This record gives sequence, structure tokens and C-alpha cells, in this order.
Amino acid sequence: MLKIYETELAGRNLTIETGKMASLANGNVLVKYGDTVVMVNVAASKEPKEGIDFFPLSVDYEEKLYSVGKIPGSFSKREGKPSDKAILTSRAIDRPLRPLFPKDFRNDVVVVATVLSVDQDNSPEIAAMIGASAALSISDIPWGGPTAAVNVGLVDGEIIINPTEEQRSKSDLTLTVAGTADKIAMIEAGANEVSNEIMLKAIKQAHKEIKKICKFISKMKKEIGKEKFEYKSFAVTPELFEYVSNGYKDEMKKAVTEKDKQTRDNNVDILSEKIKNEYIEKFGEEKFEEEKLNISEAIYKLEKKTVRDMIFYEHTRVDGRKLDEIRPLSCEVGLLPRTHGSAMFTRGLTQVMSITTLGMVSEEQELDGIDTETSKRYMHQYNFPGYSVGEARTSRGPGRREIGHGALAEKALIPVLPSKEEFPYSIRVVSEILSSNGSTSQGSICASTLSLMDAGVPIKRPVAGISTGLITDPENPDNYVMMTDIQGIEDFFGDMDFKVGGTEKGITAIQVDIKVDGLSYDIIKEAFERTYNARMYILNDIMNPVLSKPREEISEYAPKIITTKIKPDKIKDVIGTGGKVINKIIEETGVKIDIEEDGQIFIYGVNSEQAYNALDMIEDIVREIEVGGIYYGAVTRVTSFGAFVDLGQGKEGLLHISKIANEHIRRIEDYIHIGEKVTVKVTEIDNQGRINLAMNELREKKEETSNSEESK
Repeated sequence: MLKIYETELAGRNLTIETGKMASLANGNVLVKYGDTVVMVNVAASKEPKEGIDFFPLSVDYEEKLYSVGKIPGSFSKREGKPSDKAILTSRAIDRPLRPLFPKDFRNDVVVVATVLSVDQDNSPEIAAMIGASAALSISDIPWGGPTAAVNVGLVDGEIIINPTEEQRSKSDLTLTVAGTADKIAMIEAGANEVSNEIMLKAIKQAHKEIKKICKFISKMKKEIGKEKFEYKSFAVTPELFEYVSNGYKDEMKKAVTEKDKQTRDNNVDILSEKIKNEYIEKFGEEKFEEEKLNISEAIYKLEKKTVRDMIFYEHTRVDGRKLDEIRPLSCEVGLLPRTHGSAMFTRGLTQVMSITTLGMVSEEQELDGIDTETSKRYMHQYNFPGYSVGEARTSRGPGRREIGHGALAEKALIPVLPSKEEFPYSIRVVSEILSSNGSTSQGSICASTLSLMDAGVPIKRPVAGISTGLITDPENPDNYVMMTDIQGIEDFFGDMDFKVGGTEKGITAIQVDIKVDGLSYDIIKEAFERTYNARMYILNDIMNPVLSKPREEISEYAPKIITTKIKPDKIKDVIGTGGKVINKIIEETGVKIDIEEDGQIFIYGVNSEQAYNALDMIEDIVREIEVGGIYYGAVTRVTSFGAFVDLGQGKEGLLHISKIANEHIRRIEDYIHIGEKVTVKVTEIDNQGRINLAMNELREKKEETSNSEESK
């Protein structure tokens, strides 16, 4: 039976329909926000997935190009692999949903959000996030929602919920916040150096709207929600955990209390083998095989509890650091002699090398998605090979994690990049993760800042990134302990990874992952303060002493660029029929040339001389000949009555013999020769378009200036 629910979000109508489509899914909704329409379906397997120790949740955000009236540009004319934007949206949908599923749940769950129609003023991403919550809430899948989400902009100092396309183009903030009725569950942000105070205020205002939508979805759930199905629990039995905990608690604490990660991991592996062998001796091989997965889970649970208890009750971290202490830091630049810029940043065992490449404006990345954005000038890519975590794993291209981390670093750096007019290059930065033990995305922000400055990119200010972690009291979530600069084990066993990138002036990027049901405002405020203090230390004490500002000159191996602007109606003259003119310039000078519709021209040469030669040729073509104008051209012919001078654009002017010098001339060849370049002034253009030139008037002017200076 069709059910329609309506409410208002940011002054616009929000409608959720259910009961009309996809009746075999566990839950289905059709979300309409303005003219944006997103269908969300959720499905769960009837039986748990055997042999796994995690919850198998999959989220797919599907961009259909018909939603914006486009036919895909691929050979097959159908949507291919998801765009980076679609993958990032899938991750944003996933993050607030995942912590609200039962911890012992092992059934496959799939959430599919299909974009059917797009109105650029009303975000399909937000419609999908709200739809996923609504579909799960009314389904029979065990889930502890609802959640909701909104976008936040900052235009002329005013905080705006779900800004329109025009408002987004002027906004200093692109913020997505998700949460429950009580707490914040997810934060994703790109910002133009926004202060901690304004960011927190924006999050609080977002939460006001989130509470309203959660109440709206709760009403749906109460009226039409299905009863949640029963599932097989994979929780470790209290008896088994008590056996492992009572017998090996002290040994586990000793095993994990180790500064070196590899030694710590080996200690835990040795203890795990000991626990399993002694279980076999006590209960037999057959009993062990029955409980094999549960025993492994109990050991993992004991390790997790040990690490968390040390931090929460003793304020002691496994590597001996204080709660606000950052691991040893170092950085260097100019590692690679032939690249345009390179740098390496090391934090403990986390090590990132970033390489910058400068290219032509035409080498921007082309985007074929449902947004109005069609190209990207700055490209930040992140690679995470198996060897970085000691695994023998071949590379199979970037996964969702790599794309997400690359996008976070990209967001952090975009606000400090120069405009295309200031620095007419496309910029690609690749962050290679050499070693990973937590916060590689934040390390890539630091390494990439240094790499950009090493390449001579005139960024406004250096950017650094750092993360904080959280351990909450299971009995009272309001009691918590926060840590600065979490390493891998603290990320795995902790409740939060709160990543913030920014300059000394403010925040440029945020990404927050949590494993609890939400964060309070106090936690968010403290995380902002901690990350700011850590950022200042990294910038001032570690990065600035190595390279504090961009190099004055770009790399000798980077293309040299000269820009000029011509009238748009002159573009056809520069290009020529079939590209003959521009191809001749390229062939003769060895440069590359980009021409934009507004007449902006970018000339790229291996050296400046090549670029300037090409510029001279272009200026010759577009030069407009007018009376009184002074031009520099080559003598093409000499006659008894004068010489002809090439003024460009295929136009010649006559330099009469009487206009060459002030004195009487008998032979022109005594003064100028064919091929010689001379400076002339246009004195007349007659009715037939014939051009008359003079040199003597320029000489008179030069002599007058010289005499005037001598009299002084």
C-alpha cells in the first residue's frame, strides 16, 4: 500500500514515499526533495555469512546520467564504474549507519541508493542519506536508527542549511553532518580556513535540522515499520571470554605494552598461539574446532579491552606516550631530482612520500557525472600498497579507501592553492604510502604541502593534518578519554578517528569516523582544540624549519608558461583553417598552446625563449594596425622609392624613402636591408587600406628626449 509522508527541510518540501516500488526488498523508499528524486532499497540475507568476524555491510550510491539528461560518453553508452564522487557519497552514507547495527550481527546487508532525477539546488547525496535511514527504519532489518543528514554552507558569514547551487558557488564551507536525535554521527567538510568556533556553530545548527528529520522518520517507523527479524548472534559467550580473560589478562597487558608495532604484533601472535594450544590440551581438539572462531574472537576482545582499559583508567598508551603526545616527526624535500616537486613526511611508523607534477591547463581531469562540475584542475591521488602494512599483496588499483583518503587531502589543500590566473597550471599530487600505522591521510596532507612548495606552487599558507581518538566509558558514554595522534591499534580498538586538516588561520578539511552511536558537542569542541594545537606544532616546529614558503622558481623540468589574452573574435585567426596557423607556430617553436573561449592563451615551452618566440608570432597575428601605432617588423622588399615592412596578419606597410631618415637619402640599401627588423610608426591608412609608415619621426622623438635629459 502506497504511503506518502511530507515535511519541510531548509524551506523546501521533502517527501518520502513507500509501498509502490521494489516490493521484494526488505525496505524501499522514494525520496523527493524539490525535483531531486532518489530511490533507496535495503536488503539482508536470511542467514549469516559463515567464516567471517565482521559485519558485512555494503553501500552503493548509483549515479544515473539520465537523471540530468545525459547519455554516458563511454563506448558502451552505459554507466561504468562509479565516479569518485559516487564512491565518496557511498562512504558518507555508510559511516553513520554502520555503528547502529548490532555488534554480533553477521548477515549480509546491502543499501542501494539510485539517483533518478537531479535538481542541482537540492542535493541527491542528502536525499540518499535520509532515504537510507528511512528504508532501514521501516524494514525488518535489525538497526538502531533513525539518523538524518544535511549540508551546511557559509555565505558572507551566514550559516545556511542545504545551500542552493548559487549559494554553494560562493560558500566558504562545504559541510555534511549526519547524526541521531541525540548525537553527531558523521562529519565531512571542506572549508576555506574556517575557525573552530564557526565550524562548531555550523555543526550545532545542522543538528537542529537533523533532529527534526529523525523525528519525522521515527513517525514513519512507528506507523508502518516492520518487526525486526531475529538473527543468529555471533557474540562470544560470557563463559568463554571469562576463561580467556581470567587466565591471560596479565599476559595480554604485557604483550601489548610495547613501543615497536612489529614486536607488539608478534607478542600478541605468540600469546594467541599459547591460548589456543592450552585450550586444546584442556578441552581436546574436537572442542577446539567447534569453538575456533569464538576463541579467536575472545582473544581479540581481550586485546581490545586491555588497550582500552589502559587508556581509560590509567591514561597509558601502549607505546608509552602521553594522551596529547605526538609520535616522533620528521620531513624532507627535494628527494627526486627529475620530478617537479617531492617531499616525505614521517610520523612514527607512518611514512608518506608526495610527488607534484605541473601540466598544461588542458590536462585538467574531465568529469562525467551528475554535477555541474565538468573538470578538475587540482588532482590529489593516494596509493596504499600492501607492503606499507607488511602484506604480500599485489596492487589492483585504488579502492574506496584510497579514493576517500585522496579526496580528504585534496579538500584540505584546495583552499590554499593559487587561482588559474595566478598560476596557469594543472596540478597533480600523488601520495605514496610507504609505511602505515595510522593517520596516513593526515600524513599525506603534510607531505603534499611540502611537495607543492618544493615545486614552486605559490600556496597561500602551509597546511598540516592530525587526528584524535576516543575511548568512552561503556557504562556512561559522557565519560571519555581523548588521545592526540592515534596509531593503528588505537584506531582499531578506539571509538573515533577525528581527522582535521588546516592552516594556522583555520580548518580546511574534516573527516570523522566513529564506532559508537554518536559524539557530544563537548567531544567535538575538544577535538577541534587538540587538533589545532597539534597542527601548530607540526607547522611551526617540524615543517617550517625544512621549507617555510614556496620556492621562488618552479623546477627546471616543469614547463614554462606565458599567458596573454586576445579578443575572442581573433581566436579563429590564431588557429587558422584546419589548425594550420597554430600548428605552424607549435612546429616552429616547439611549444604547446591552450586557447580558451574567452581569448585567454597559455603558451607552454621547455624554456622561456621558446615561449616568447611563440608569443611574438601570436601577437603578430592578432595585432590591429592603426594610425599612430608603433610596430616592429621585418623588411620584406626594397624598391627605389622605399621599403615594405611586414606588420603581421599578412599586412605590409610602405616606408617611403623620405620617411627613413631626416637627412637626404640616395640609396635605401645604405640604411636598411631585406630581412632586417625595424621599428616603424603608422602615419596613414588610406581609403584603399594602404599603410604608410615612418622611421624618422621616431628618431626625432628619441633625439628630443635625449636633449631634454642632457639639459637637466
